[in-house]
Amino acid sequence: MKLSSYIAGQWFESSAPGRVVCDAVRGDAVCEVSSDGADMAGAVAYAREVGGPALRALTFHERAAGLKATAKHLMALKEDFYTLSFKSGTTRADAWPDIEGGIGTVFSYASLVTREFPNDVVMVEGDMERLSRNGSFVGRHILTPKAGVAVHINAYNFPVWGMLEKLAPTIAAGMPVIIKPATPTAYITHAVVSEMIKLGALPEGAIQLICGSTGDLLDHLNEQDVVTFTGSAATGQSLRNHPNLVANSVPFNMEADSLNCAILGQSVKVADDEFALFVKEVAREMTSKAGQKCTAIRRVMVPAELMDAVVDALRERLEKATPGDPALEDVRLGALVSVAQAEDVRARIAELNTEAEIVIGGESEMLLKGLEANSGAFLPATLLRCDEPLAAEKVHSVEAFGPVATIMPYTTTADAVALARRGKGSLVGSVFTHDDDEARALILGCAPWHGRMLVINRDCAGESTGHGSPLANLIHGGPGRAGGGEELGGARAIRHYMQRTALQGSPTTLMAITNEYHPGAVETVDAVHPFMKHFEDLKIGETLVTHRRTVTEADIVNFGCVSGDHFYAHFDEIAARDSFFGQRVAHGYFVISAAAGMFVHPAPGPVIANYGLENLRFVEPVPAGTTIQCKLTVKRKIKKAPRGDEKPNGVVVWAVEVTNQDGGPVAVYDILTLVERREA
Repeated sequence: MKLSSYIAGQWFESSAPGRVVCDAVRGDAVCEVSSDGADMAGAVAYAREVGGPALRALTFHERAAGLKATAKHLMALKEDFYTLSFKSGTTRADAWPDIEGGIGTVFSYASLVTREFPNDVVMVEGDMERLSRNGSFVGRHILTPKAGVAVHINAYNFPVWGMLEKLAPTIAAGMPVIIKPATPTAYITHAVVSEMIKLGALPEGAIQLICGSTGDLLDHLNEQDVVTFTGSAATGQSLRNHPNLVANSVPFNMEADSLNCAILGQSVKVADDEFALFVKEVAREMTSKAGQKCTAIRRVMVPAELMDAVVDALRERLEKATPGDPALEDVRLGALVSVAQAEDVRARIAELNTEAEIVIGGESEMLLKGLEANSGAFLPATLLRCDEPLAAEKVHSVEAFGPVATIMPYTTTADAVALARRGKGSLVGSVFTHDDDEARALILGCAPWHGRMLVINRDCAGESTGHGSPLANLIHGGPGRAGGGEELGGARAIRHYMQRTALQGSPTTLMAITNEYHPGAVETVDAVHPFMKHFEDLKIGETLVTHRRTVTEADIVNFGCVSGDHFYAHFDEIAARDSFFGQRVAHGYFVISAAAGMFVHPAPGPVIANYGLENLRFVEPVPAGTTIQCKLTVKRKIKKAPRGDEKPNGVVVWAVEVTNQDGGPVAVYDILTLVERREA
């Protein structure tokens, strides 16, 4: 079978001979991969002219709905993907973070966008900046989708997650994607993308797939495009320096393999929980996906006095990691992705062996469960020991991308930090200790060299996702050798595919552009109370100015008795006089409660409920005798997708300003209400 590419709305199959990809377990041919003859310029043009405009016409929430529908469809087919992944040498446990983890990441981004992004095509960022004395000239930052295409060049080890964790934030941002999977596992990515295209929950042109070489693809990119890369540092550097990418300043995000470390704290004893947790995690990272993870632990740093104990404990655990047919439930160590990869790892082990002794594994003969001995691309879990790590070089620079790690001793915390830094930049490092002071010293010493750091101890181990698990709401990437890029990170990842623009103008003009009220903008007043209007009828900038109310001594006393808040500033005349306030004052929460009583319409209407309160600030104290007034303005509207049998509704964000008799603000905040819509 020759893998086809999906380009410009149709499937393309190259007529040229391609690279044959074999089953990593049994050696049978799986597919042939070639993209020779594919129109790369056409793919880029199609993304810009068809996919991009279609995505940008959708709001953030509409894009999220498409992602959610896609994730549901893929999850229903997960068993098909698991069966296919066995051919790449992964066990079901290995494939879980790839398949279900990848689909789960899409769900996460769909949910995040619905919660945190507007139901609009533009996102407003940060607070308004007042740029003039009278407030007629203001500034605000906005984010809009880049008008190009995101090219995602992915590694072979996570053919599903690696593709989806980039695709989800890109589509959410409003950019179409061209996916280039690594050839050894492209058949898995192809199966997933085929289902996404078949479903059609995302606009035509939003997704294209190139199976094979990128050819001259990068020659056709410009300043509106983005390239992301996951793989080896050497390949990434070569792509980053592509003349056209440099000439057009095309953003390039790189996530490269790195020499990640795990550090066992000096405070840990053999009988401690942290010792067992450390050994378990190192063994798991060595055997999961046969060590073919960019986050895998490569350098194991242990107090000198515990070296032998850790080696013995690792040997005992690794001996239980049965190698063999990954489709079998009790197999714990699968194959590498190819025979060529296994040979490359053996060559790297030989390099490391010039500085470190092999203490576990390293055998050339392997008995495999469910398979003939020594078949496929299998390699035993191998641990090397380097007793002089500060004087060594290769253990800090050579990566064997397989089930391989090197254990090394340290004598002081400073030594452990120095060893961690020798990796010259890592995706992740882990610290195992129950001593929080020790954890602080290690983390602060190592953090500048790491994109993520994990502290594991008995308190969090039960719910920890482990050393090697990136999470959608935290960044994934790292400095230096790890590539210097960032992926994931919640909303940060979406913003990577958008242009941040400083917008300047009058408050009224900025309100029209952003669909958000800015103080100083023209306000509209209607005889109908805004709480008696449906979601569709409310206009941004629509304002209600309430009647006035004078705060009395009785108000302060009664509120204190009802709430139980007898703070001295409200009840102790002498203490209040000697305080910051200079006199007794009303409770801040009384002020906002009184304000609600002033602006709320008592009769039933389209307002369903108070949804929350944000950005509250008490600006000035309110002593008895102060006359307050409230201004309520429609700041922002967020149309919500209906759930179940609930009435169609949306969230209205109201800017609230409570002022005193001099017109000065005493409290400012936003309230959120659920308001009925007339239409679904």
